[in-house]
Amino acid sequence: MSSLTYDLTLAGLSIGGAAALTGIGLIVTYRATGVLNFAHGAIAMVCAYLLRQFTVEWGWPLALGASVTLLVVAPAIGMALERFVFRPLSLLGGDPAQTLVASIGVFVLLVGGAALVWGTGARADAPTLVSADPWGQLAVAVALVLGVGAVTRWTRFGTELRAVVDDRPLAVLGGIDADRVAAAGWAFGSFTAGLTGVLLAPYVRLDPYGLPLLVIEVMAVAVAARMRSLPVAVAVALGIGVAQSQLTRLHPSGWAEPLLEAVGANLFVVALLVAALVLPGIGGRDALPRPATVRVPTPPGARVVAVVLFLLPLGFAGSDLYTSVQVPALGVVLLSLVVVTGRGGQISLGQAAYAGLGALFTALLAAGRFPGLPRLPELAALAVAVLLVAPLGVLTGWPAIERHGLALAVATFAVGVGVSRFVFEQPYAVAGLSLGRPAGFGGDRAYYALELVLLAAALLAAHTLRRGRTGRALAAMRDHEAGASAAGVRVPALKLAAFVAGAALAALGGGMLGMGLRAFDATEYDPVRSLLWFAAVVVLGSDSVLGALVAAALLVGLDAGARGGVAAALIGLLAVLVGRFPEGPYEALRTAMSRLRPDRRAVLTPLGTRARRHLRITPAVRPGALGQYPATGSRSTSPAMYATAPNHTTSQTNAPPAPPGPTASPDTRRKSAPRPASATPPGTGRRPEPRPEPGTPTDDGQGAGRRTPPGAPAASGGRAGGTGRRAAVGGGSVRWAGAGDSRVNGADARMLVARGLRVAYGGFAALDGASLDVPPGRVTAVVGPNGAGKSTLFHCLAGTLRPSGGQVLLGGRDITRLAAHARTRLGIARTFQQLAVFPSLTVAENVRVGAEQGRIADPGAAERALRLFGLDGPVRSLPAAGLPTGTLRRVELARALAGSPRVLLLDEPAAGLDTAEVAALARVLRALAADGTALLVVEHDLDLVADLAHTVHVMAAGRIVASGPADRVLDTRAGG
Repeated sequence: MSSLTYDLTLAGLSIGGAAALTGIGLIVTYRATGVLNFAHGAIAMVCAYLLRQFTVEWGWPLALGASVTLLVVAPAIGMALERFVFRPLSLLGGDPAQTLVASIGVFVLLVGGAALVWGTGARADAPTLVSADPWGQLAVAVALVLGVGAVTRWTRFGTELRAVVDDRPLAVLGGIDADRVAAAGWAFGSFTAGLTGVLLAPYVRLDPYGLPLLVIEVMAVAVAARMRSLPVAVAVALGIGVAQSQLTRLHPSGWAEPLLEAVGANLFVVALLVAALVLPGIGGRDALPRPATVRVPTPPGARVVAVVLFLLPLGFAGSDLYTSVQVPALGVVLLSLVVVTGRGGQISLGQAAYAGLGALFTALLAAGRFPGLPRLPELAALAVAVLLVAPLGVLTGWPAIERHGLALAVATFAVGVGVSRFVFEQPYAVAGLSLGRPAGFGGDRAYYALELVLLAAALLAAHTLRRGRTGRALAAMRDHEAGASAAGVRVPALKLAAFVAGAALAALGGGMLGMGLRAFDATEYDPVRSLLWFAAVVVLGSDSVLGALVAAALLVGLDAGARGGVAAALIGLLAVLVGRFPEGPYEALRTAMSRLRPDRRAVLTPLGTRARRHLRITPAVRPGALGQYPATGSRSTSPAMYATAPNHTTSQTNAPPAPPGPTASPDTRRKSAPRPASATPPGTGRRPEPRPEPGTPTDDGQGAGRRTPPGAPAASGGRAGGTGRRAAVGGGSVRWAGAGDSRVNGADARMLVARGLRVAYGGFAALDGASLDVPPGRVTAVVGPNGAGKSTLFHCLAGTLRPSGGQVLLGGRDITRLAAHARTRLGIARTFQQLAVFPSLTVAENVRVGAEQGRIADPGAAERALRLFGLDGPVRSLPAAGLPTGTLRRVELARALAGSPRVLLLDEPAAGLDTAEVAALARVLRALAADGTALLVVEHDLDLVADLAHTVHVMAAGRIVASGPADRVLDTRAGG
């Protein structure tokens, strides 16, 4: 080996050893707590500054300063973060979005605090703890890996750590102190962060921004190790370090020379891009729907105050006016996060990259240096730059299709870091570049007026994206992605659209900021800015345009009027308190003020008291409604619920409405609700008597006669196959779009068929050749014990899971490979065992999502569904968050029916309902089947199945082991 190769290898091992320490700390913290610690680099920076303070400023011995820094301060930082920041979040359920915001908040707080204490200038006199010889750093990394491995494998603490990682609630039930394990993980992770910082500080720039970002960039080694394997992380770190060092020997020539040199100098960034965008995403548990709550209302008069405050700078002069110029531009950039994160629910840590590209492209177009385009005036250059940057939003939008939570955060952050390193910091892109203001707007006051016009246009665009059909679809995707897809929302396309719109707004704001500063300054768009902006928007109201404007004013005003770092410290402090005030600072302040306000209750006058005695307020019962909305806060409904149904056809029936059923107390439960006399508890061994079935010929003509034999053609009065179908429910009828005979190539377009479905997880077969038919006009039920494969079969039919073998057919068409939203648009709707409503939308908006995104775009379908389920009263305007379970079940079912489905898949629809609500649900489902809808019910309530289903399939071990009429199959189960 040549001397140069050997020297470069040693240098690479030194770099790799420091990167390995970062990977070890990130992995241990993640495994112990489930938190991807974005603050790891900031902790490293603070420890490096502290060691310099102890030794250089205060004259302590190096050994004493290092011991205090690494063995006392660093672990104390970690334990404090666990106790006061992340433990409150774990008690709230450990929502990944809030945990991520808190982690970023710690990063921003420490960076801002360091800037306040030590200034923003770089320090070159950091003490050297370990010599430049790479063997020392490598020995430290190897020793830590061996130590952690030994503790994990052969000690009681290691066993507890693995238990907490696998299932924290179960570990707590087993007597393990999960908080102690998490505190130890945080202490060790902070120790490795501090060690990394003091080792790197002598050889890199020690400043509040550069060192934290450098440490975060080597996150690639932990991501490549899937946040689990320490040996893999060390091997990847050493390999990348050696490769990056060896690449310095290359001296390419030609047009690609600057780019190849940039790649060689930033190989860890390349690895981060590959690990984040190509390798499978980390944090699978973060793919769960993020809980959402009611949007906090804007304070009265706040918009007027905002308009006045933004007009005030027109009267400023000098430096105050120059500083104010940055506020509208930054406000437009932050509006992009309102669209992407606030409304769309997607984490984006790369918005500074799009803002920087907007400024860069504007400067290049105005200077005539953009390839293939002529020189343009500044305003035209800004418009063209926005159009050019917008499609680049796909860079972060595409990973969002398959990634959620931490995986998406890492992917978007990697894109931002890549753009910063390979574009903004390269001379070939920005050398000699200047940026002027549009003609006629050269003065600060005139330019500020222009910015206000552009800000108004951006606000209008954001308002359009947050309202109407697109806004409802975005909110549905944010609240419950699987539910939105089941409602027919094209989730992948909508995610791309959100990121493209966000990129366009960020580019507009970035170009405005560049023209305001009259220069392209790469430091204004570095990745740290992305983290700061994201935290600011989230803590001040991610779904509020007013919050974005307030954040812009705070970020610019605080840093301009005080020492640099004040804004970052304040935003970081608010972000770390997200566990204490999950609804945001404004809601916390409003709650505190309401508690301080004296309780002033209205008291009736004597005249009012006498008038009240003579008044008898009786709630009006709308004839024909399936149910009445219970009083707000009620958790139960009366058995009169769903008593009658309105006629939703264009023609009227002659049958008079049925009177409401008997009333009962709100405490009525299943034991007192009316059940058909034929229903018997499962396991009695008695065969149920034949039950009347709605929609079959009867003596009285009202559909209360004998059951239609399974498999026999349905009668024209209430079964599928006839035209103008309607089902009698309490004297009314139900009719949905698409009624009538519908055949495709001789096959019924409403017939859902599964043939030989197979799904395996590792060596376990969840489905092993399952086949069934879901014919129109009939209720098909699937029952079986837990683990039998019912849910897997249901997900294969709904499109949320793709089988490894077999076919799913709809009307003879193979839909096996179609996504859930595509199946919804073909006429397959579903409900969820765990409620899949959109909490931040009102009841009416929930149902409108189904009507707008379903099989048929019918503007009247939403109103018909609301009336059908008794949701067209005052409840329609209430947010879904906090409503009773029975009401939310009706909302979910109404949303599914508003899309005019041919097939309705119901996953345990009776879960969480009382007996009266179950009886009402059964009446609705019978009516839908009589109207020709194909229904598949997966249900554990065998009483409901016996009362409702025509055909029952019994599953066990991934196979259908018995099928037939409900009375025969359930009787066999009871007797067997």
